[in-house]
Amino acid sequence: MNRYDELQEYLINNQNTWLITGAAGFIGSNLLEKLLVLNQKVVGLDNFDTGYQYNIDQAIEDANKISGNDLSNNFKFINGDIGKLDVCKEACRGVDYVLHQAALGSVPRSINDPISTNRANIDGFLNMLVTSKDANVKRFVYAASSSTYGDHPDLPKVEDKTGRPLSPYAVTKAANELYANVFAKTYGFKTIGLRYFNIFGKRQDPNGAYAAVIPKWVAEILNKEDVFINGDGETSRDFCYIDNTIQINLLAATTDNDDATDQIYNVALNDRTSLNELYKMIEDRLIERTKGLKKKEPIYRDYRTGDVRHSQANIDKAKKLLNYEPRYMISEGMAVSYTHLTLPTIYSV
Repeated sequence: MNRYDELQEYLINNQNTWLITGAAGFIGSNLLEKLLVLNQKVVGLDNFDTGYQYNIDQAIEDANKISGNDLSNNFKFINGDIGKLDVCKEACRGVDYVLHQAALGSVPRSINDPISTNRANIDGFLNMLVTSKDANVKRFVYAASSSTYGDHPDLPKVEDKTGRPLSPYAVTKAANELYANVFAKTYGFKTIGLRYFNIFGKRQDPNGAYAAVIPKWVAEILNKEDVFINGDGETSRDFCYIDNTIQINLLAATTDNDDATDQIYNVALNDRTSLNELYKMIEDRLIERTKGLKKKEPIYRDYRTGDVRHSQANIDKAKKLLNYEPRYMISEGMAVSYTHLTLPTIYSV
């Protein structure tokens, strides 16, 4: 039994209260589901700017099915904005652990609207940091970003070597890390930041202008629409399945290793998949599962402003200090994800 298995067993028998900001989003709702299954109490905070009520509903429904119990009484929802200090104070009251996922994501969104991105990702982050400190929570874990590496050329990416940010979004995420470090030095409030690379899995929204590539392509292929690839398709990313992300969030929140706190960790696989490889992988799997679906060549277009060419993470630090052991490579994560493709609230097939 490894550390994560031991932790899950411990949590089932020891109930705590967790706050998830961005609980109606992709990662937040998956964390909600997992914590409910583990017999934890959860407070969810979201303003539905980018999240959805059906993500919360499905998370609770899935948790009930897995556990065989009605777990809805273990969940409290606050419809509110992290940009408002009083909302953050209310959300942190009586909480043991904070998993701060709320943000305005997406590089293109930040380029189109840097002011809103700054408000949510810096002002909102600081509000949550202050109120979590004042509430004496046991641990504050926050969603950082691989965009912080900016123009640094080295691969795989190592946590202490970053370049200049390439987008307003990247600036906000770099600022989060600086604030977190200052709070550790100034107030002794030690946080943990998780630099997400390209996370994918169930409840990831395929719709909208800023949709992540995997759910977007899945929906477009199933609907027999054109699929566009930015650049020549050789741009590569380190795709990481959502269950790996859940694992490291829980390990980070509950670690008793003081050396592991006031730290930043990469959340990925230390692997690279090009967009061309990804497209073929998705298309082949969908053709296997879908009657009448045929191969179709993607359409290539200009590179997207603010994007880095290649991304790959070194995860040795997370393995050493947090006992992180990713259980799903991209192919295994894809296989699990395809069991969720018929959700009518997400995919209009």
